[in-house]
Amino acid sequence: MITGRQVRAARALLNWTQEMLAEKALVALTALKRLESERGLGVHEGTTDQVRRALEAAAILFIESGQGRGVMFLHETSGNEARQARVRRVRSPT
Repeated sequence: MITGRQVRAARALLNWTQEMLAEKALVALTALKRLESERGLGVHEGTTDQVRRALEAAAILFIESGQGRGVMFLHETSGNEARQARVRRVRSPT
């Protein structure tokens, strides 16, 4: 399970606002604010899952070890290359 702190860190790495993440994850802004709250307010598991999937799609890796939890932004260029490859496939004649 991801934490609100991890979500805030991931947004910072992506330079996304809460509004941007809520839109990309297809969740209510109020639900995202609850997830990110320092007080650990509860949200539906489905909301957390949608947020996690949206961040992972943007090349965020969630990390958990015996020493703690964190996030990592995976190779920015590989995401751009993948997007460019998708565009090339769409544009190429079949």
